[in-house]
Amino acid sequence: MKVKRVVANFATKDPERARVFYQDILGMDLLMDHGWIRTYGSQSQMTVQISFASEGGSGTPVPDLSIEVDDLDGAYQQMKDAGFSIEYGPASEPWGVRRFYVRDPFERLINILVHI
Repeated sequence: MKVKRVVANFATKDPERARVFYQDILGMDLLMDHGWIRTYGSQSQMTVQISFASEGGSGTPVPDLSIEVDDLDGAYQQMKDAGFSIEYGPASEPWGVRRFYVRDPFERLINILVHI
């Protein structure tokens, strides 16, 4: 048996609130919309990973989700412009990533990163 896909599910009373953060700013595709559930992702191949951590690195809390992007500065500016709460960074970390933490519309702590 092989795992084919991993999907993170976050409970919310208003799935539409995810659109600006995940689709408009991060550019994720709306893959499924049944009204009560909206699934964002990518049509291209993505690596599946599950991490278990005692901290988020550099003394930060463990984020709920990590999203790798190709333009960290652009994502950071768009998140700030849209009024999302930046909780950490941007910071260049000793393990080879540049990242920032932001709260999504559901108060989840999201680690936005790029490998350097």
